Amino acid sequence: MAKKTWASAPFAILAACGMATASSQAADLKVAIDPTYEPFTYKTADGKPTGFDVDIANAICTEIKRKCVFVEQVWDSMIAGLQARKYDVVISSLSMTEERKRVIDFSDRYYKTPSAIVVKKGTPYTGPASLKGKHIGVLKGSTQEKWAMGELKPAGVTLVPYEAQDQVYLDIKSGRLDGTVADKVEVHGGFLRKPEGKDYGYAGPDQYETKYYGDGIGIGMRKGQKELKDQINAAIKTIRSNGTYNDIAKKYFDFDPYGN
Repeated sequence: MAKKTWASAPFAILAACGMATASSQAADLKVAIDPTYEPFTYKTADGKPTGFDVDIANAICTEIKRKCVFVEQVWDSMIAGLQARKYDVVISSLSMTEERKRVIDFSDRYYKTPSAIVVKKGTPYTGPASLKGKHIGVLKGSTQEKWAMGELKPAGVTLVPYEAQDQVYLDIKSGRLDGTVADKVEVHGGFLRKPEGKDYGYAGPDQYETKYYGDGIGIGMRKGQKELKDQINAAIKTIRSNGTYNDIAKKYFDFDPYGN
């Protein structure tokens, strides 16, 4: 009888631990980010994820009563990692293009900002052909790369893809690149406002074309996650209406990034 009691006790303890672990896992929301995209996603000096996307993710997790666990992911394989279930959602400035909508679902929009060409100040620009022969760095797999492939490459511009946007800025600084195509807010925070970007500026009009950039930025998730999608959409509405969104935005921008 003593043996039976002793044998069943560890089982009960293990079962209880298993239930606690399962409960803990259910409370976590694994969020993919590319931490090379300041001011949306980047890391502090001590390696902690931060930025507008990270703060929005945490605010949404608070609303849906989950804990955000951030998973760093190279941008070009962001959607593949989502489909492989490495994480639950992507909250990392993911544009809602028709091409992406065919393979994953999106939440409602949570921001919308334009993209632009950045080259050395004083560079003549009357259209894509003005940059013929120049080397322009783009983030591999990004909507900016898609725009550049459609508009700049046919005009004779050499495009150089990179795994991370901060690598683009390093090569502009070293003289290996003449410029980039990037989100205007990101390139301002990640390059133009810094000493190494003082000689560079925007060229041409803001880029909003839907066929390249979609309908703004949303939270990516796997197809068929209706309950999670509904929860996240409700959370976005709540933080937009209760002032949380504005408080977060003011930390990083002097305008409303939600857009029109």
